Amino acid sequence: MNPTVTTYATYLILALPLTIWVARTLFKNGRVFLVECFHGNENLADSVNRLLVVGFYLINLGFVSLYLRITGDVNDTRGIFETVSSKIGIVMLALGGMHFFNLLVFTRMRRRAAWDQAPPPVPPVGMIPQPPVMPQR
Repeated sequence: MNPTVTTYATYLILALPLTIWVARTLFKNGRVFLVECFHGNENLADSVNRLLVVGFYLINLGFVSLYLRITGDVNDTRGIFETVSSKIGIVMLALGGMHFFNLLVFTRMRRRAAWDQAPPPVPPVGMIPQPPVMPQR
């Protein structure tokens, strides 16, 4: 088999299951976080969770597909390992970046929702007397 085709096959054999595993892990473990973000509204949290997984699959599988192309020739086993490892590394960084971005967005949503539901500030009970102002000379 041609080393370039072997590289393509190895890359896809590693990248596709990695993407699926990350998506399933985020779906399963992200539910609790989303339920809290949406203040116990489980239907909304589940719906958003499913939509996030679909978007995650579309973006990451599209990225894996676009990043499949190899510009140079792969001549030997060393080239296969180097090319596959660099491509899988980039895919892992993209998956991590997507995860970080999602966490950032939902943490901000959660913080803003908590701020909006906070009780109003306590009204002042009195005034602190100010020292007299000395005239300037």
